[in-house]
Amino acid sequence: MNADYQFCPRCAAALQTESLGGYERRVCPSDGCGFIFWGNPTPVVAAVVEHEGKLLLARNVAWPAGTYALITGFLERHEIPAEAAQREVVEELNLKPLGAHFIGHYTFERMNQLIIAFHVPAEGEVTLNEELAEWKHVSFDEATYWPAATGLALRDWLQSQGYQPTELQLPFRNKR
Repeated sequence: MNADYQFCPRCAAALQTESLGGYERRVCPSDGCGFIFWGNPTPVVAAVVEHEGKLLLARNVAWPAGTYALITGFLERHEIPAEAAQREVVEELNLKPLGAHFIGHYTFERMNQLIIAFHVPAEGEVTLNEELAEWKHVSFDEATYWPAATGLALRDWLQSQGYQPTELQLPFRNKR
Protein backbone atom coordinates (compact mmCIF):
# COMPACT_ATOMS: atom_id res chain seq x y z
CA MET A 1 0.00 0.00 0.00
CA ASN A 2 1.24 3.47 -0.86
CA ALA A 3 1.60 5.42 2.41
CA ASP A 4 1.96 8.67 0.42
CA TYR A 5 -1.61 8.41 -0.84
CA GLN A 6 -3.31 10.31 2.00
CA PHE A 7 -6.15 12.27 0.37
CA CYS A 8 -8.98 11.44 -2.01
CA PRO A 9 -8.28 12.65 -5.57
CA ARG A 10 -12.02 13.19 -6.09
CA CYS A 11 -13.13 15.14 -3.02
CA ALA A 12 -9.89 15.81 -1.05
CA ALA A 13 -11.12 14.06 2.11
CA ALA A 14 -8.53 12.25 4.22
CA LEU A 15 -8.39 8.59 3.20
CA GLN A 16 -8.70 5.85 5.78
CA THR A 17 -7.54 2.25 5.78
CA GLU A 18 -10.11 -0.54 5.50
CA SER A 19 -9.96 -4.23 4.74
CA LEU A 20 -11.45 -4.92 1.30
CA GLY A 21 -11.11 -8.14 -0.65
CA GLY A 22 -8.65 -9.50 1.90
CA TYR A 23 -6.25 -6.54 1.60
CA GLU A 24 -5.76 -3.25 3.40
CA ARG A 25 -6.91 -0.48 1.06
CA ARG A 26 -7.05 3.32 1.24
CA VAL A 27 -10.70 4.39 0.91
CA CYS A 28 -12.62 7.64 1.03
CA PRO A 29 -15.06 7.84 3.95
CA SER A 30 -17.13 10.69 2.42
CA ASP A 31 -20.77 9.91 1.68
CA GLY A 32 -21.38 9.51 -2.02
CA CYS A 33 -17.69 9.50 -3.06
CA GLY A 34 -16.76 5.81 -3.01
CA PHE A 35 -13.13 6.24 -4.09
CA ILE A 36 -10.89 3.22 -3.40
CA PHE A 37 -7.14 3.24 -4.01
CA TRP A 38 -6.59 -0.27 -5.35
CA GLY A 39 -2.81 0.01 -5.72
CA ASN A 40 -2.67 -1.75 -9.08
CA PRO A 41 0.84 -2.46 -10.37
CA THR A 42 2.45 -0.30 -13.03
CA PRO A 43 3.25 -2.18 -16.29
CA VAL A 44 6.92 -2.07 -17.28
CA VAL A 45 8.55 -3.67 -20.32
CA ALA A 46 11.99 -5.25 -20.17
CA ALA A 47 14.29 -6.21 -23.03
CA VAL A 48 16.88 -8.97 -22.98
CA VAL A 49 18.94 -7.32 -25.71
CA GLU A 50 20.99 -9.61 -27.93
CA HIS A 51 23.64 -7.57 -29.74
CA GLU A 52 26.59 -8.87 -31.77
CA GLY A 53 26.01 -12.41 -30.46
CA LYS A 54 26.08 -11.39 -26.78
CA LEU A 55 23.84 -9.97 -24.09
CA LEU A 56 23.88 -6.22 -23.72
CA LEU A 57 23.42 -4.98 -20.15
CA ALA A 58 23.36 -1.34 -19.09
CA ARG A 59 23.84 0.75 -15.95
CA ASN A 60 21.39 3.50 -15.10
CA VAL A 61 22.97 6.83 -14.11
CA ALA A 62 21.38 6.54 -10.65
CA TRP A 63 22.88 3.11 -9.90
CA PRO A 64 26.21 2.35 -8.24
CA ALA A 65 29.18 1.42 -10.43
CA GLY A 66 29.17 -2.24 -11.38
CA THR A 67 25.37 -2.57 -11.34
CA TYR A 68 24.01 -3.63 -14.72
CA ALA A 69 20.58 -4.79 -15.79
CA LEU A 70 18.19 -5.14 -18.71
CA ILE A 71 16.76 -2.27 -20.68
CA THR A 72 13.40 -1.32 -19.17
CA GLY A 73 10.72 1.32 -19.46
CA PHE A 74 7.13 2.10 -18.67
CA LEU A 75 4.41 0.83 -20.96
CA GLU A 76 2.71 3.92 -22.41
CA ARG A 77 -1.04 4.26 -22.90
CA HIS A 78 -2.26 2.46 -26.03
CA GLU A 79 1.12 0.74 -26.60
CA ILE A 80 1.54 -2.92 -27.46
CA PRO A 81 4.10 -4.38 -25.00
CA ALA A 82 6.34 -5.92 -27.70
CA GLU A 83 6.47 -2.59 -29.52
CA ALA A 84 7.21 -0.77 -26.26
CA ALA A 85 10.19 -3.07 -25.56
CA GLN A 86 11.58 -2.27 -29.01
CA ARG A 87 10.94 1.46 -28.48
CA GLU A 88 12.99 1.35 -25.27
CA VAL A 89 15.91 -0.30 -27.13
CA VAL A 90 15.82 2.50 -29.70
CA GLU A 91 15.45 5.29 -27.11
CA GLU A 92 18.06 4.07 -24.63
CA LEU A 93 20.64 2.41 -26.91
CA ASN A 94 19.96 3.83 -30.39
CA LEU A 95 19.95 0.28 -31.77
CA LYS A 96 17.68 -1.13 -34.48
CA PRO A 97 15.44 -3.87 -33.00
CA LEU A 98 14.95 -6.94 -35.16
CA GLY A 99 11.77 -8.06 -33.36
CA ALA A 100 10.56 -8.82 -29.87
CA HIS A 101 9.83 -12.30 -28.56
CA PHE A 102 7.83 -12.74 -25.36
CA ILE A 103 9.71 -14.34 -22.45
CA GLY A 104 7.23 -13.98 -19.60
CA HIS A 105 5.77 -11.68 -17.00
CA TYR A 106 7.19 -11.14 -13.51
CA THR A 107 6.18 -9.25 -10.41
CA PHE A 108 8.49 -6.64 -8.95
CA GLU A 109 6.73 -6.21 -5.64
CA ARG A 110 9.13 -3.66 -4.14
CA MET A 111 8.22 -1.15 -6.88
CA ASN A 112 4.65 -2.46 -7.38
CA GLN A 113 5.40 -3.22 -11.04
CA LEU A 114 4.42 -5.94 -13.48
CA ILE A 115 7.44 -6.67 -15.70
CA ILE A 116 6.60 -7.85 -19.23
CA ALA A 117 9.82 -9.26 -20.65
CA PHE A 118 10.94 -9.78 -24.25
CA HIS A 119 14.04 -11.00 -26.08
CA VAL A 120 15.01 -8.21 -28.49
CA PRO A 121 17.76 -8.95 -30.99
CA ALA A 122 19.21 -5.66 -32.19
CA GLU A 123 21.89 -4.28 -34.48
CA GLY A 124 23.84 -1.08 -34.91
CA GLU A 125 26.26 1.03 -32.92
CA VAL A 126 25.34 1.65 -29.28
CA THR A 127 24.73 5.28 -28.35
CA LEU A 128 23.45 5.73 -24.80
CA ASN A 129 20.76 8.24 -23.91
CA GLU A 130 20.85 10.42 -20.79
CA GLU A 131 19.32 7.68 -18.59
CA LEU A 132 22.27 5.32 -18.95
CA ALA A 133 25.86 5.70 -17.75
CA GLU A 134 27.48 2.71 -19.46
CA TRP A 135 26.89 -0.65 -21.06
CA LYS A 136 28.68 -3.95 -21.52
CA HIS A 137 28.50 -7.16 -23.49
CA VAL A 138 28.26 -10.45 -21.63
CA SER A 139 28.59 -13.84 -23.31
CA PHE A 140 25.59 -16.11 -22.81
CA ASP A 141 27.61 -18.84 -21.09
CA GLU A 142 29.13 -16.38 -18.57
CA ALA A 143 25.89 -14.56 -17.70
CA THR A 144 24.59 -14.53 -14.15
CA TYR A 145 21.14 -13.43 -13.08
CA TRP A 146 19.87 -11.45 -10.12
CA PRO A 147 17.07 -13.05 -8.07
CA ALA A 148 14.31 -10.55 -8.87
CA ALA A 149 11.91 -9.67 -11.70
CA THR A 150 14.14 -8.72 -14.67
CA GLY A 151 16.87 -11.08 -13.48
CA LEU A 152 14.40 -13.96 -13.52
CA ALA A 153 13.40 -13.00 -17.06
CA LEU A 154 17.07 -13.12 -18.07
CA ARG A 155 17.44 -16.52 -16.37
CA ASP A 156 14.37 -17.90 -18.14
CA TRP A 157 15.53 -16.69 -21.56
CA LEU A 158 19.04 -18.08 -21.06
CA GLN A 159 17.61 -21.43 -19.98
CA SER A 160 15.36 -21.48 -23.06
CA GLN A 161 18.55 -21.14 -25.12
CA GLY A 162 20.22 -24.10 -23.36
CA TYR A 163 22.35 -22.15 -20.84
CA GLN A 164 22.38 -22.69 -17.09
CA PRO A 165 23.19 -19.31 -15.54
CA THR A 166 24.13 -19.03 -11.89
CA GLU A 167 22.38 -16.74 -9.45
CA LEU A 168 24.25 -13.60 -8.54
CA GLN A 169 24.67 -13.52 -4.77
CA LEU A 170 23.57 -10.10 -3.60
CA PRO A 171 24.97 -9.02 -0.22
CA PHE A 172 21.75 -7.27 0.80
CA ARG A 173 19.34 -10.08 -0.10
CA ASN A 174 17.40 -11.58 2.79
CA LYS A 175 17.71 -15.35 2.86
CA ARG A 176 14.66 -17.32 3.95
